[in-house]
Amino acid sequence: MKKILALILSTLLISSAVLTGCGSQNNQNTADQSSNTAETSQNSNSTSSDKVWIIATDTVFKPFEYTNENNEFVGIDVDLLAAIAEDQGFKYELQSLGWDAAVAAVQAGQADGLIAGATIKQERIDSGWIFSDGYYNATQTFVVAEGSDIKSFEDLKGKNVAVKNGTAGADFANSLKDQYGFTVTVFEDSPTMYQDVILGNSAACVEDTPIMAVSIKEGNLPLMIPEGMESEGAPYGFAIMNEANQELLDMFNAGLANIKANGKYDEILNKYLK
Repeated sequence: MKKILALILSTLLISSAVLTGCGSQNNQNTADQSSNTAETSQNSNSTSSDKVWIIATDTVFKPFEYTNENNEFVGIDVDLLAAIAEDQGFKYELQSLGWDAAVAAVQAGQADGLIAGATIKQERIDSGWIFSDGYYNATQTFVVAEGSDIKSFEDLKGKNVAVKNGTAGADFANSLKDQYGFTVTVFEDSPTMYQDVILGNSAACVEDTPIMAVSIKEGNLPLMIPEGMESEGAPYGFAIMNEANQELLDMFNAGLANIKANGKYDEILNKYLK
């Protein structure tokens, strides 16, 4: 009888151990799955936070983007983007490509956004540009050589005007050329356009007014801005050309509002314009 009871007790103990072992294994599996889920979640968040947005810009559009005497790439656009990215906590790589190449890069998806003193205009919106809120209002102006006798649009009759490809200044000149009887020559960058006027090949060029004023002052260019030969003006905007990058545009708008509110925006403009 004792042997029978001992055998029954031994069987019960073995069964209990087996059941306990299964429970431990299940718990371990559950813990492993939880750990993997947490790791996956952590990796996902890390990927999102590590996103580096590629932003294209011009090479020379002073004071919005240019290389200073210390070979540093600086300017209003450069500083605004840095302040907005810091405010919103996103990472970016700024690529100085030149106007045409910068636009092409964003259109081709090689860059996520563009900041290059791009005027917000309906023609661009219709062709797929998606703009931020305006971050600077600028007029375009005709510019002539020092000592020029050109004082008005009428004085341009029979002469040539230099413009930069794809800009609001080019649009402004083209809107007036038939009315005032002048021709237009297109250039790829501002310095070459200025030089064409300085050399006397063109009677005038058209440029955004703040850029021209700073370029004349700091570059000692033999150019001048006649009174009364400017446009009504329009705002500059940051742009994307793919709706998938709306997050970047939203962060730009939110950051812009914040740096305007805290005074950083005015600090940046005053640094370059005053």
